[in-house]
Amino acid sequence: MSGPGGTPTNVSAVGGTRTVPAPDDIASDYLALALRLDQHIPGLVDGYLGPANLKAMVDMEQVRVPERLRADAIALRERVATDVGDAGRRAWLDAQLVALEAHAAGLAGDGLPYLEHVERCMGTAPRRYPDATFAAARDAIDALLPGAGTLSERLEAHDAGLTVAVDRLPAVAAWLVERVRERARDVVGIPDDEDLVVRLVTDKPWGGYNWYDGGRRSRVDINTDLPVRAPSLVHLIAHETYPGHHLEHAWKEAELVDRLGRLEASILLINTPESLVSEGLADAGSRFVAPDGELADLLVELFSVAGLRVGADPVKARAMAELCAALAGPRRVLPAVRGNPALMPHADGLSHDTVVAYLRDMAAYDGPLAAKRMEFIEHPLWRTYVFVYADGEAMINDWLEAVPDAEQPARFGRLLREQLTPATILAGSAPG
Repeated sequence: MSGPGGTPTNVSAVGGTRTVPAPDDIASDYLALALRLDQHIPGLVDGYLGPANLKAMVDMEQVRVPERLRADAIALRERVATDVGDAGRRAWLDAQLVALEAHAAGLAGDGLPYLEHVERCMGTAPRRYPDATFAAARDAIDALLPGAGTLSERLEAHDAGLTVAVDRLPAVAAWLVERVRERARDVVGIPDDEDLVVRLVTDKPWGGYNWYDGGRRSRVDINTDLPVRAPSLVHLIAHETYPGHHLEHAWKEAELVDRLGRLEASILLINTPESLVSEGLADAGSRFVAPDGELADLLVELFSVAGLRVGADPVKARAMAELCAALAGPRRVLPAVRGNPALMPHADGLSHDTVVAYLRDMAAYDGPLAAKRMEFIEHPLWRTYVFVYADGEAMINDWLEAVPDAEQPARFGRLLREQLTPATILAGSAPG
């Protein structure tokens, strides 16, 4: 997950202070509109690395009313349609502006019903997954996990032995970051001057977060409210760093902002179509740095680095790693259950307790995990965002698998460097 609210403008990079090029009128007005909306919807701006003077101008002016911002979004869409020659850039800006108009309309009291609002914000309608999908995943997990008790109890017992101690997390995370960085370098390439730091945080509704500061620099937060398990840490690190959020933002800054001068890419926005693409590629990207066929080998090493008891016995470590690798597939299905519970209160009008019971039944979540998922689902910012993970990953996987395996890394690299919209990806119409 990317992080909301970071707004540094002049950032120190390798070799000196980074200079932000001046935006064209379209990009300038897009940046200003997004910054003005963020004054009404704190956290809409995920990160800002554009011109400092433009940010200062918006900060100093009188706050614009939502009706004016909606009119600004509509007028800017009309200008984009006639004034932007590049078809890809034009489609991307139009999709983003549809979302910003929807946000402004909601603020002005003319909002859409939940499902329609999500569709306009994300560029595609949210999916409602059949319960049979989760039942099949639970059955697969049930068959793999030995012992007595409910599935939730057996999962908790299994996971308890894989918990990484908080005091060891910084070293373990640093080790994993280097592993996925080198793999990403070989598969999709990385900018020469990028870097990141990892920090531990608490009291957040999410498990991990990337705060992109510009200058190819990120801060990655790992939330320790709940126990951090070794197998899930692999996915979290890949998602937030390489080839996920950090690498995407670093490449897009290098290619779109610095090389092409597309300053609209110097702001990162939550609850817009770019979110669906960004979270989708961050989830799907694990296949390139921790593929299923190599996951057990990676976990054996990870158990040892993390100082887990199971890592002390090579035979037990291998058996546990292979079990975790076998569980990884069905366990990846269960997070998709978050979309259905978001629809239940916001679209179907069902109660909090009903949704919690659904989470515990469908996903075999224990009480604390179900509560943490509900905190995210009910949050005013994330209630729209909750669909981007499963829906985005499914969209990206379908697009990648439309070409032969050998061509998939290059296709994934396009997601890291280009302005692609959900509509383009879903249609399979992006050339090459």
